[in-house]
Amino acid sequence: MDFLQLVGKTIVIFGVANKKSVAYSIAKTLEEHGAHVIYVVRSAARFASLEKTLAGRTVLVCDVEDQAQIDNVAEQVRQVAPQIDGLVHSIAFADYSGGMRPFHETGRAQFLRTVDVSCFSFIAIANAFKDLLTPQASVVTISISTTTMASENYGFMAPIKAALDSSLAFLVKSFSAFSQVRFNAVAAGLLKTSASAGIPGYVDSYLYAEQVIPRGEAVTTQETANVACFLLSPRSSGINAQKIVVDAAMNINYFDQRIVERAIK
Repeated sequence: MDFLQLVGKTIVIFGVANKKSVAYSIAKTLEEHGAHVIYVVRSAARFASLEKTLAGRTVLVCDVEDQAQIDNVAEQVRQVAPQIDGLVHSIAFADYSGGMRPFHETGRAQFLRTVDVSCFSFIAIANAFKDLLTPQASVVTISISTTTMASENYGFMAPIKAALDSSLAFLVKSFSAFSQVRFNAVAAGLLKTSASAGIPGYVDSYLYAEQVIPRGEAVTTQETANVACFLLSPRSSGINAQKIVVDAAMNINYFDQRIVERAIK
């Protein structure tokens, strides 16, 4: 039974970096359920590194910092798929090259570039693809489980993810003038990905999350992908402008008695 009703659907996915990335897990799961996936990667170098992994698929290149490339990739998609049923934005970038500093010392250029890549690109891509999306298409971005937990090792990314979350409502409203396209976010807890491994102190936070989560295991990339695929499917037609948290109940267990006891001893 095709419960998700994804057979024959065409989905464009931005952000596949490697086999550990959320975008790859989403794409793989979509293909397993009969969808046709068009991949968009950041650079020619990324394309080369994924050539064997994505053999036989349609793979396009787009650096979302360049509006001309966004417009061009939309036109390239049009050549192979006159209409698409879904769009995934799994893109995030922050420049931590200067090391982690207190939030109030965040550099202007750092912050604005991160907004451009991690948030504005979502809006720019939606706009570029608006004429390709079917009237009831689904657009999904990947966010984080909380944007108000002031973790030092996440730097200035959380406020930018908050802007990404807020943009959902405004995109839904503006698109409603001509379509029923839905915009939602999968807000994942701490994941074991190549990108996250590069964040200073992330591994310690990940191990702590495993202690806080009631089941004793962190959220997996596949669990995040499963929710994204549901949001991309017609079965989630009543969900719109929402941030769906996937953290295995981490947010209800910060004051677990065992953890508190260890902290105060």
